[in-house]
Amino acid sequence: MSGTGVLESVERFRAGAFGNLLDLVDVLLLAVIIYQVFLLVRGTRAVHMFLGIIFLLVFYWGTGVVGLRTVHHVVGSILFYVPFVMIVIFQNTIRRGLAAFGGYLPFRRFYSPQPSRLVDDIVLAARAMAQRRIGAILVVEREQGLRSYIETGIPLDALPSYDLLVNLFVPHTPLHDGAAILAEGRIKAAACFLPLTSHPTLSKEFGSRHRAAIGITEETDAVAVVVSEERGEVSAAFEGRLHRDMDDAALRALLRRHLRLRVEAADSEAQAPAEAPHARASE
Repeated sequence: MSGTGVLESVERFRAGAFGNLLDLVDVLLLAVIIYQVFLLVRGTRAVHMFLGIIFLLVFYWGTGVVGLRTVHHVVGSILFYVPFVMIVIFQNTIRRGLAAFGGYLPFRRFYSPQPSRLVDDIVLAARAMAQRRIGAILVVEREQGLRSYIETGIPLDALPSYDLLVNLFVPHTPLHDGAAILAEGRIKAAACFLPLTSHPTLSKEFGSRHRAAIGITEETDAVAVVVSEERGEVSAAFEGRLHRDMDDAALRALLRRHLRLRVEAADSEAQAPAEAPHARASE
């Protein structure tokens, strides 16, 4: 075999190996995309709708094989509009998926760390309001901005504290209804309107506060703390899931897990007086 023939054989081998590698990467990438889509729609009504679409596709194929031309044509006409229907029905899911994808990009917006004492203030205030049967909902911003929801309320831009958080939700006051939104270590606004979840399996015992807490965490990556005035319990919502009747330790652990905290030198000095509000709330 001549030198040219050897080189051609090597090039063909390299091209074949590279092509096989690209095929492998292609299949793995498609598998990852399908897996992420399944994770996105898991536990939502989109699962049943996807099953319905798959049934239509199988039915369309079956009528073509059997020879039912009229039914085959009608089902095909319906399937033509399925992509447009999916965009309308799954707009919230698609928006949440794109926002989550943007969170993995290197140029995403890094959210500002929250003061570490903020968690203790929220936990103490939530427990005090639960003991007094004061309804409340607190939303803490993470990576995805909440400006559109902040603008629906009354602007405050105040430093959060136990006393201020409790007083925001005193009954029969202008700021009682709606949610307080915290971002960049400050209370940005109160009496804010939040989207209500439309989850079909949610229990009827949950009122508008719990539905709003779930709704805002379905639309964004925020963390919501909700206090029930009827049951006197504290719950937290994250990623569209509600964690009910949480004690102080569980709530503090959840908030610390999902919020990037800024350690402050004054925290060690603030731990002693932080017990005072808790003592007043138990009286």
